[in-house]
Amino acid sequence: MDAHAQQPEHPPTPEPIPEPAPEPVPWAVLVVGEALVDVVRDAAGAEHERAGGSAANVAVALARLDRRSWLATAMADDRLGGILAAHLGRDGVRLAADPETIARTSSAVALLGEGGAATYEFDLEWRLGPVAVPEGAVGWVHTCSIAAVLPPGCESVLETVRSHRGEALVSYDLNARPAITGTGADVIGRVEALVAEADVVKASDEDLAALWPDLAEADAVRHLRDLGPALVVVTRGAEGAECHASAGRVAVPAVTDLGVVDTIGAGDTLAAAFVSALWDLDVVGAGTRERLAALGADELRGALAYAVRAAALTVSRPGADPPYLAEVGDRVRS
Repeated sequence: MDAHAQQPEHPPTPEPIPEPAPEPVPWAVLVVGEALVDVVRDAAGAEHERAGGSAANVAVALARLDRRSWLATAMADDRLGGILAAHLGRDGVRLAADPETIARTSSAVALLGEGGAATYEFDLEWRLGPVAVPEGAVGWVHTCSIAAVLPPGCESVLETVRSHRGEALVSYDLNARPAITGTGADVIGRVEALVAEADVVKASDEDLAALWPDLAEADAVRHLRDLGPALVVVTRGAEGAECHASAGRVAVPAVTDLGVVDTIGAGDTLAAAFVSALWDLDVVGAGTRERLAALGADELRGALAYAVRAAALTVSRPGADPPYLAEVGDRVRS
């Protein structure tokens, strides 16, 4: 038999080489809110300019805890804007929106009182440009403070939060500033609209008293939880913090052995570190909402203690200077 006759008329078609699976987009936190320069005036009358703003502080704190951090904010191309841009860039915070929506960069004079407590006088304008981040990258959205309630930018903040709710968990820090926003019914309405979109809400005892003066604190916390969030964190300064969840009330004491230089950025650091700690517990992305709601008391206590420790490091040094991961210590574990 002819050897060539045993060969098939057409050689088999080779199997196609499969395309490599695309690398998953690493999670990031989108922080939405104000960036400004704190002009810190100490007891002796000396002034020091330091980059700040509640949302910018959170974004920097997250980056220093080795979380990918995007910031949607507003600042101008001026001297103070240069201070902010350098500060954000130093720790790898990326801008999620064109920030040049205002005529001049905002500032706040921070007056340091007894024990390092700060009060503020603001020169602030707030507008938010279109937000653009890589598709599928956002696992958390965090917003806070003045930007969440100050028109006209607050409408864009709420719209941005709602647009990412299908893919991300949402945290909201009330961080009330009555001197610039007031505490009237319109402000309360904006606060409550964001609380209703949030999975985690943080408020200080002073925030609750300022916004709901007719409610006992326990009733104010219950009111917030009734609006929808799984967790409500209440901070008490030197008395520590507590978390209210389906697991009950979990409290942790303050860290008091590091000393207090000033309180600037303490609450922002706590908010960022709490989000980072929840991330350690595999709570990131909208698909983990049920896990967030089901966290046990020990897990919540560990996450809150981690956040309180991070805040204590911030108050032990001047200005909003959040700690790096190596300073806070080990990640939180289940």
